[in-house]
Amino acid sequence: MAESQALLAVQATRLQRRKVLWALGIGLIVLFWLSLLLGRYPTPGLLSPQRLLSDELANRLVFQLRLPRLLTALFLGMSLSAAGLVFQLLFSNPLVEPGFLGVSQGAAFGAALSIVFFSSKALVVQTNAALFALAGLGLSYLLARRLRYGGWVLRLILAGIAISALFSSGVGLLKILADPLSQLPEITFWLLGGLASLTWQKFFSVLPFSLLGLSLLLLYRWRLNILALNDETAFSLGTAPQRERTLLIVAAVLPTAAAISVAGMVGWVGLIVPHLARRLFGADARFSLPGAMLLGGWFVILCDNLARTLLNGEIPLGILTSLIGAIAFLALLSASGKRWER
Repeated sequence: MAESQALLAVQATRLQRRKVLWALGIGLIVLFWLSLLLGRYPTPGLLSPQRLLSDELANRLVFQLRLPRLLTALFLGMSLSAAGLVFQLLFSNPLVEPGFLGVSQGAAFGAALSIVFFSSKALVVQTNAALFALAGLGLSYLLARRLRYGGWVLRLILAGIAISALFSSGVGLLKILADPLSQLPEITFWLLGGLASLTWQKFFSVLPFSLLGLSLLLLYRWRLNILALNDETAFSLGTAPQRERTLLIVAAVLPTAAAISVAGMVGWVGLIVPHLARRLFGADARFSLPGAMLLGGWFVILCDNLARTLLNGEIPLGILTSLIGAIAFLALLSASGKRWER
């Protein structure tokens, strides 16, 4: 009797979580459509469908500027949130975020290096940022293999901290070498993050990496529940912990590196959204991972809407995500009556 009641409770919980996922997905579609019509042309507010059909300028504005920007914001939020949840589960640390394995700082160094020594053209900066983001992960992995302290997870964390510090020092040095009138402002604005210059070309350059990485994470999300356990337990359940964790880490970093390369440094998304997802869906990655992706899309699209409509001049996206993310994080920390699930 007790077992049947427990089974019914589990099934009811799963059904409730599926309903929440469907509600988030439908709400995200509605938000995306409203965001397409939201802007400052011809007047601040929502653009009417009639105006969209009759006004050629409005039509081009929506489909050539807003649509690729919003699609990139969607994938940016999904990528950072999914990667943050994966890292927090695999490393058993609720304070890690997608760029801590040298990815974010590597991308920043690559972008700054391109601006100072090569070219400040968008394609060159984007390519350099993506390459150095992946290089940061590779260097962290190689350094972790040479360390002889602690287990694999701890070695990766220590290596990531060291590589991130090296790239951060490199960015500081490049700021000193940069021309203060032209190059330094470009580096500063890239580090603040934003989607103001998004085009269809940039979106399509990010799309394949985002789809590949996110698809792998969704397909293997049930394995995350096992890989979040210690190595001995995970191995006894039929997994190869080190190999599978490495695969999932690469799958998480790939869309993250692509998104950072076009959007710049957009912080706090991969840190705060996974906590919100676990509040709603628990620690089961089968529900919390797609939940984090949907919440990440919500969060970044809402922040981007504020960035382009709040003031006459655009606010850098990274400022708003950090501000709102920090406030939400403090609210979660101060909330009482619930324990956070790992």
